[in-house]
Amino acid sequence: MPAPLDVALLGYGLAGRVFHAPLIAATPGLRLHTVVSRDPAAVAADHPHARVVADPAQAFADPAIGLVVVATPNHTHSPLALAALDAGKHVVVDKPFALDAAEAESMIEAAGRAGRVLSVFHNRRWDADFLALRALVETGGLGDVMELHSHFDRFRPQVPDRWRDREGPGSGLWYDLGPHLVDQALQLFGPPLAVCADLGRQRDGASAVDWFHVRLRYARLRVLLHAGTLVPGHGLRFAAHGTGGSWIKHGLDPQEEALRAGHAPGGADWGRDPQPGAWLRVDADGTVREAAATGPRGDYTAYYARLRDALVDGAPPPVTAQEALLAMRVIDAGIASAAQGREVAFAG
Repeated sequence: MPAPLDVALLGYGLAGRVFHAPLIAATPGLRLHTVVSRDPAAVAADHPHARVVADPAQAFADPAIGLVVVATPNHTHSPLALAALDAGKHVVVDKPFALDAAEAESMIEAAGRAGRVLSVFHNRRWDADFLALRALVETGGLGDVMELHSHFDRFRPQVPDRWRDREGPGSGLWYDLGPHLVDQALQLFGPPLAVCADLGRQRDGASAVDWFHVRLRYARLRVLLHAGTLVPGHGLRFAAHGTGGSWIKHGLDPQEEALRAGHAPGGADWGRDPQPGAWLRVDADGTVREAAATGPRGDYTAYYARLRDALVDGAPPPVTAQEALLAMRVIDAGIASAAQGREVAFAG
C-alpha cells in the first residue's frame, strides 16, 4: 500500500471541525497530519495524532504535506490558497471559492503556474436529495424541467456574534448558502442567461445579508434560489416541475446533522434520507399519479475519495476550479443585480 497523502487543515471552526477533519480522517489514502488552529485542545480531543500549529506558514514549509485545505474565514481564502500554491501544495478551498471571480481567477492562474490541483469543497453535490433530483433530471423523469425552487431556510432569530453574521467582506447568507444552491443549479442546467437577486437583512440587529431570493433565467426554465433565517416552517428543500411531472422534497440531507453530532462518516445508514421526495408523474393519458422516488444515499466522503484519486492517479478532481469560478460569477452577478435593483445579463 502506498503511503497516505499528508494533509494540512487550516482552521478548526465549523467548516474545519465538522466537515473537513472527519471526512479527511475517514478517507483511505489521506492522513490528517497538521491542523492550524488557535485551540490546540479542541483539535487534540478529536484528532490526537494530528500536529497542531498556530501559523499557516509552518504547514506550507513542511515538505511532508502534499495537500492544504483552507477552511478559514472567507476573506482569507485567496491569500492562504495563493501562499499554499506558491509553496507547491495542492489546495482545497472551502466554499465560497473567493470574494469574487477576479480573486478566483488569480488563484486558478497560480495553480496553473505551480502545476498543482486546486479544487473547491462544494460538498452538497453529494446530498441525498440532490443526487435523487439529478437522476430524475438526467433520465427525463420530469420531462423538460420548467421550474425549480431550491430552498435552504432556517429559523435563527438571534444574530450570532461571529464573522459570518457581521458586515464585512465575504459575510452573509449569499456567501454562505448561496454557493451551495448556485453550484447545484449549475450542475443541473448550466449557466443562466440572466440573474435577478434580492438580498435582504430581516433580523433585528442584522448587519449582514440574512435573506435572499434569486432568480436564474434560462430560455424557458426558471430557477428560484431562496434562503432565510426567520422561517419557522422551513420544510421545503426542492420543488421541481416539468412537462413530465413534479418532484417535491422536504427536509435537509442528514449528513451535516450527523457530523455535528460527532458521528463518523460511514456505516449502513450513513447518508440515508429519512424524508425521500414525492415524485408525481404525468402518464401518457395526462393522468398525474405518485410514483416511487427512492434515491441514492448521500455521501460527502465521495468528495475526498475523488480528490485523492485526482492527486494520486491523475483522475479529474471532484470539483474543478473552473466550475467553482462559474459559481463565483453567479454570486457576483447576484450582488450586482441587488445593488442595481434589476436583472443583469450573465455572460458565463
